[in-house]
Formats: sequence, structure tokens, C-alpha cells
Amino acid sequence: MTDSRSLLLERERYTPSEQFRLPLSWSQAKAAELRARIDPDGRTGVLLLDPWNIVAFTGLWALTTERLLAAYLPADGSAPVWFYPWLDHELVTTWWYGDGECYFDVPDAAGQFPPRGVAVAGEPVDRWEWLFTHLAARGHGLSAGSEPFVVDSELSEAARAAASRALGGVPRSAASAALALRMVKDDEELAVWARAYEYFDDVHVHARDRILERDPQLTDSRLRLDLAGFALDRIMADYGPDRSMHGPVGINVDLGWVRAGAVTGFPHPNQVRHAIIADQRTVQVSGIVQVGGCGGELYRPYLLVPPTAHEAYLWSTARDSCLVLKDALRAGRTGGEVAQDVHAFQRERGVERFAATRPSHGQGMEGHQPPYISLGERTELRPGMCLSVEPGLYDPEGGFGVNFSDTFVVQAEGPAVQMSRLPWSEEWAWL
Repeated sequence: MTDSRSLLLERERYTPSEQFRLPLSWSQAKAAELRARIDPDGRTGVLLLDPWNIVAFTGLWALTTERLLAAYLPADGSAPVWFYPWLDHELVTTWWYGDGECYFDVPDAAGQFPPRGVAVAGEPVDRWEWLFTHLAARGHGLSAGSEPFVVDSELSEAARAAASRALGGVPRSAASAALALRMVKDDEELAVWARAYEYFDDVHVHARDRILERDPQLTDSRLRLDLAGFALDRIMADYGPDRSMHGPVGINVDLGWVRAGAVTGFPHPNQVRHAIIADQRTVQVSGIVQVGGCGGELYRPYLLVPPTAHEAYLWSTARDSCLVLKDALRAGRTGGEVAQDVHAFQRERGVERFAATRPSHGQGMEGHQPPYISLGERTELRPGMCLSVEPGLYDPEGGFGVNFSDTFVVQAEGPAVQMSRLPWSEEWAWL
């Protein structure tokens, strides 16, 4: 059996961090940068409603559902004012906390709070009315003498109506400024990304070794579970025994796209994945690993038997398209220009009819994120932007598909750099 680890490439740039998450000081600095971008004079507060903006600009990891969670960043840079449900009380008040307002749950009833012994059914409270009324009472609003603020999201019609009633107007949106800041990763972020990819490299080494065993009982579904357990065991063994609040956060192992056989011929198959790998021609090892919210995709398509001429051509062309993408991802170019280069290469190779998707998307804490490497994307690439690697080729009639992915990071000069250490070679993937 080949020693898979010995085939790994040298790391191209980023040294893995010793941290498992970005520190609070990082989020505080990002919050200050966001405020400065919105108002260089420092007179405008920011209301955070988007869960991923809350993570980035306050450092608080909270599970959000239909319950309203909001954080107000005062213009003077003091600690946030939180607006939150009771179930998040310990989470919110033990983090970066200046003050706050709490409701019990949704839909709430006016004046009711079961933990304090008041629990009578009544008329529901409008959550947006509740939020904006409390903001106005605290001196944040649109009237004379109030501290003006912007909101990080595009408000719904219901939210806009509530804001008009409580504030006398609708705060302007700073969604684009918040997203633009999150789209560019700094070196401290990328070091944590590199840590996530160090674990992900190990996952693929383990996957390749398991495939080479030719276990007659191993299904793609069992391989997925094996890899997920392996990844979490590796991460948490390094993290140690601490499971305290605010400790091991943002750890995400999602390997749900591992699949074998004809189902690889579809970009997003809806069929259940449950095939014995040893009986198939192909297996796609795909997924996401994140540590502290940093990290992304890493896919490799494996061939288990000698490919037909058609299969070998699609495989090598898809692989070479990834390398075209790597060279094309240069600062100052638009996503549309890069996509054009990749699609032109696919046409040159005569495989355009097998191209089912755009070549790439931006990658962030939330997964898919702008900019998109797609023909209509006008955003210019900037150093620190992280992009997936997916100029896949699919032949559903032949039951055969090829999709690599990784993270390519845009540099100040020259082509992008690869985050993983996985090879792109036939030696690695033709088993």
C-alpha cells in the first residue's frame, strides 16, 4: 500500500496557527474598522443582526433560530449592547457585554417572563417593535440629539415599518460594508484557516488509505462517518478536555458529499449515498472542515479502476482547469474575467457541454460567500480573498463526474496560493 502521507505537497505559504479560534481582540479590532469605514468621524453606531456579522464583529458564537439576537456597537467603541432571548443570557452576558435587553421567547407576550414567576397568555409582542423601541429609549435613533446608527442587513418590510414607528425613519443599510470587510481575510485569520486545512489534509490521507484497503464492506456512507469521527477525534485531542462556554467554537466537520459510483455524475445528487466502494469505478471525497469558523472545502475525485479514454480526458481536463483557475485568480481582476478564462479553457478542450457550474465561489465562515467566479461577477479580487476550486465536469449519462476543490487565496502579486497540501496528480487519485 502506498504511504499517502509521503505524497503530500509542501505548504505554499500560511503557517498553521496555534490558536483554535480568533481572539476577542481580533473581533474588537474588526468592529473598530467597520465603524471607521461607515463613519470616519466616529459618530455612528452599528446594529448587527446578521449572525455571521455578529460572530465576526463581536466574537460571540451563538446558535440563532427564529429568535431575534442583535448587538449594537456604540459609536464610541464601548462594549456592545445586546438584545437577546433568555436562553442566551449566560452566553451573552459572559462575553463582550456592555448592557442589554432581554425577552423570554417568541412569540412573546407583553410583561410576561416565566423564570420570574409571571406567565399569563396575552397579545404577542412584535419583535421589531420591541427592538427599535428599546434602541430609541437608549438614545440611538434618527431624531435630533440621538446617536445615529446603521444596520448591517437589508430590513424586511415589517422591520422597516416598525423602525419608522419607533425611530421616525428607517436606518440605512451598511450590509455591503460589513460583507466587504469579511470577504478579505487577514494573516491572523489565514493562520487559523491553515490549522483547519492541516486537519483536513489528515482526513484525506486517512480516506485514501481506507480506499486502498479495498474493504468489501466499506460503503460511501460508512466512509463518511469514519472520516467525520476521525476529524473530530484529531481536532479535539489537540484542543484538550476544556468544553467550557466560549471554548471549542466554530468547529464544523461536514463530509456529507462523500459518494461513490454513478452518483458522482451529478453536481448536487439528491439520491441517497449508500454504495459499496469496492464495487464502483469512482469515489468522490468531499466536505468542509472549519476550526473557529476558519477553513473551507477540500475535494478529490478518485478513480478505482483504469478509466476509459473519455473518463481519463474529463478527469485530467477538470484537474487542469483548477490550475488555470489558480493562475487566473490575481488581485485587480474581476470574478467574471477569471470565469471567462476557465470556460475558455474548457471550450479549447472540447468539454464545455460537461460544465454544470461556475468555476468557484468565495468562502467564509458561513460557507458560500461573494465574490463568485461567475461570468456576471464584477467585483475586483483583493489580496486575502478565499475562493473554492470547482470547475467540475459531469457526465450524468455515463455515471461519471470529476470535482476537485480546495481554497485558493488571492495574493498581492502573482497567482493565488493553495491552502491544502493535497496533490492534483494521477499518482494521488488514480487508485
